[in-house]
Amino acid sequence: SNNYGPYHFPEKVIPLFVTNLIDDKHVPLYGEGNNIRDWLHVDDHCRGIAMVLVGGRAGEIYNIGGGTELTNTGLTQLLLDATGKDWSYVDRVTDRLGHDLRYSVDIGKIQAELGYEPQVPFEQGLADVVQWYRDNRAWWEPLKERAAL
Repeated sequence: SNNYGPYHFPEKVIPLFVTNLIDDKHVPLYGEGNNIRDWLHVDDHCRGIAMVLVGGRAGEIYNIGGGTELTNTGLTQLLLDATGKDWSYVDRVTDRLGHDLRYSVDIGKIQAELGYEPQVPFEQGLADVVQWYRDNRAWWEPLKERAAL
């Protein structure tokens, strides 16, 4: 799973795309954009970790996921919509060699054993993240500047 939420370093896809788009800058989409990612809000991730800590069996592995699988193209469309931009802001770039086609985990075990269910609907979490980056330029602008993003 891929985490998303506030305070996410702006080199990662969601904060990079959001901050670029709200600054009227282009975003890179690798290859055809068919790579699939599962998106996990940081609050759900923390909730899942706490559930494993309290109720998990020692030595067991529990996958914590968000239950929202999207292609990178689908994610890009949602971010364009959320920022009021269109596909003219997207630059198709050559896919990275060895780029994973799928980051998604089976959360059946943690659901069955610990009752875990993601609580943050992706659309709401994404809208909240976009607003957070709009409201917190003082946090992310210096980071992007130092990292030359």
